[in-house]
Amino acid sequence: MKANARKDGNGGAGNGGASPPLTLLPCFELKAFFATLVVLTLVMAVWQLHPYELLLDSRSAVCPLTATAAAVRLHKSVLSLGIDSSPNLTAFTNPAPKSKLSDLPPRAPAKDPNKRVFQAYGSAAALFVLMGAYRGGPATFAAVGLASKPTHVYGTPWFKCEWVPNANASAASPPHPVRAKAYKMLPDWGYGRVYTVVVVNCTFPFNPNADNVGGKLLLHAYYSVKSRRYEKVLALEESPGSFDEARFRPPFKYEYLYCGSSLYGNLSATRIREWMAYHAHFFGPSSHFVFHDAGGVGPEVRAVLQPWVAAGRATVQDIRGQAEYDGYYYNQFLVVNDCLHRYRHAANWTFFFDVDEYIYLPDGTSLDAVLRNLSHYTQFTIEQNPMSSKLCVLDHGKNYSQEWGIEKLVFRNSITGIRRDRKYAIQARNAYATGVHMSENVIGKTTHKTEDMIRYYHYHNSINELGEPCREFVPMPPPGNVTWFEKIPYIYDDNMKRLANTIKNFEKQTIGAIQK
Repeated sequence: MKANARKDGNGGAGNGGASPPLTLLPCFELKAFFATLVVLTLVMAVWQLHPYELLLDSRSAVCPLTATAAAVRLHKSVLSLGIDSSPNLTAFTNPAPKSKLSDLPPRAPAKDPNKRVFQAYGSAAALFVLMGAYRGGPATFAAVGLASKPTHVYGTPWFKCEWVPNANASAASPPHPVRAKAYKMLPDWGYGRVYTVVVVNCTFPFNPNADNVGGKLLLHAYYSVKSRRYEKVLALEESPGSFDEARFRPPFKYEYLYCGSSLYGNLSATRIREWMAYHAHFFGPSSHFVFHDAGGVGPEVRAVLQPWVAAGRATVQDIRGQAEYDGYYYNQFLVVNDCLHRYRHAANWTFFFDVDEYIYLPDGTSLDAVLRNLSHYTQFTIEQNPMSSKLCVLDHGKNYSQEWGIEKLVFRNSITGIRRDRKYAIQARNAYATGVHMSENVIGKTTHKTEDMIRYYHYHNSINELGEPCREFVPMPPPGNVTWFEKIPYIYDDNMKRLANTIKNFEKQTIGAIQK
């Protein structure tokens, strides 16, 4: 039946048997046919996608694309894409060829197989990174920077100073450079990481720019006392007529100067606003504030500082580039030393403390009176009153969001007899270098017996709390009672709270109302 059916089927096909019967391709021949078709389709697709000029080698050889035509074509392509067609574009359109393994020079075989060869590649840290150089007086200069910590701790690098004067047309003979050996200081108390802070003092036997024609201060940074290899650093340049000896003598421009440490992380603009208003009032009109932005001065923080900058009361310096050099705590030792020397002769007293700390006079005397009593000291340190940064008095009738931090953070840690960090003030003209909590490189005396004259309130970590600082509430304690919180005894202290309204009125009168 199957054979007959197949035969009948074949006979009934086509045109009634006039043509020979159609023979179907075998299965394996169909597969080969479709595979060939797919391959041809892919080849044609690749042909269409490939750059036309590269496929026609003969055309490229006969009519090569000239450099001018290529530039015009590239320029038109750039314009059509809306890309800046500046000369810097070539760095991206024509990348440097990658090096190949075959390009690397082979290591020379050692003549003695037992003599090992140490081949160095690259460098781990710079010998010296200059941040700033400043005159410290008629014959002295200071250069502040970073340097490789292992090199300076375990090696013997050293510096030499050279003053190269400008040509003086009225002089009978050409000027000669003046050289002096430098004295280096490492003021970061060993806290440095990959980099440590280096302050280089250059003291010449006389004023190298006495004729005021200007010149350049060069540092010769030597790698070792055993080597004459060195790096030449242009540290400072004075233009003709710029030297003014009067600025190194009192009276100075300001009575008080604030040198702030590195500002980093997410900072509360509200707390910065309160801190700035409080201390602008505390130090008075003859004061100036220098902030250092290491990434913490965002748009909101900058907005609250800008009115004080516009009024000439504050300066914000961008030091975000310091992140390239791994030092201690955003290189704060570097920052305070640069500020010390940059403003060395700008004020009678320079204060060093943080933006979560508030200077306070316990008995209500004036700051001028306190500093007159301390004027025979070069430096004095300030004891802290540690405050809770989240414990507040429970009062259902208050709108806590409308109060300043110093109004509602009123609980002081009452533990005594332990050592706490201190901050300090210094007569900067008598200091060669400084630290975060005090200076060890001063001329003159230092005193720590100041707790009855001046203190500071420390609201630790409050500056990093972007929301409401009051997170724990307790009833108002009876006078003299202790409130225990997180195993720490606190007492109620409203000294700062009582100053809040005065500071708010001062801010409004000085820079106007600030929108919250």
